[in-house]
Amino acid sequence: MRSLPALTSLRVFETTGKCLSFTQAATQLHVTQSAVSRQIKQLEDYLGVPLFIRRHHQLELTEAGSQLLTKLEQSFNLMETAVQELRDPKQRQKLTLLIPPTFASRWLAPRLANFHTHSPELELSIHNSDSEHSLFDCSIRFGRTARPSHYSELVMLEQHIAVCAPELLEQAEQLNGTLLHILHKGERLPIWENWLQAAGLTGQVDAGRGMEFSTLDQVTNAAVNGAGFAIVDKRMINRELKTGALVPFSQVEVSGPYGYWLDIRAERQGLAKVMRFTEWLREVSPD
Repeated sequence: MRSLPALTSLRVFETTGKCLSFTQAATQLHVTQSAVSRQIKQLEDYLGVPLFIRRHHQLELTEAGSQLLTKLEQSFNLMETAVQELRDPKQRQKLTLLIPPTFASRWLAPRLANFHTHSPELELSIHNSDSEHSLFDCSIRFGRTARPSHYSELVMLEQHIAVCAPELLEQAEQLNGTLLHILHKGERLPIWENWLQAAGLTGQVDAGRGMEFSTLDQVTNAAVNGAGFAIVDKRMINRELKTGALVPFSQVEVSGPYGYWLDIRAERQGLAKVMRFTEWLREVSPD
């Protein structure tokens, strides 16, 4: 038997903690202000700690109140999702993902048939912008480190190789041509610098020169059309490597430091559909 205060008082506290006003909470909950105040007092008495600092016409959360509010928001979100899934079977089958467009089109798309075999009961809804959807079940993120306040698991590190169009192979030995760079959040990724260091060519090639692109697809298309030389994650250009549209001009490979991370908010970790997707990501080959 769980030892918990009344669910009503927890719900009243969550609403009050969000708006920091007994009056506004009463309006949202369709009760009187005195009822809200009474429920908060009962909860504080049960816990033995104050949850609010009461000032003139103003409420502030205590440290205990702030901690409780964070946990309650997660718990109520999870309960709401569980109820919605039972009321709407179609919603239970939909897994909503936030995924970078390059990863979605170049890595995930070729493996969707495999995912359907693994989890035929799930339908994916894939988005590449935070503005497209208010609530994602989980996300794939490009970065270097785990995300705070989330469950973050590294899916794969980038494996960078040096490539160019076949017609540029003769120039590749001296890297006599344009270097193609990828931008991330408006900044040039130090991919060329890392590769030149691994290849022992630092100081022999000016990594600062060349053209910049905002997506890997743009860099890949430019390289395929002979615009210059690129350092690219080999998993993202499998198609071009197989067809010979791009060819490696060195055996040097650099692992990381960037990679793709699976991020899940705490309140969604226990969802069966999220667990199925996580399980599949761990099982499927990244190559």
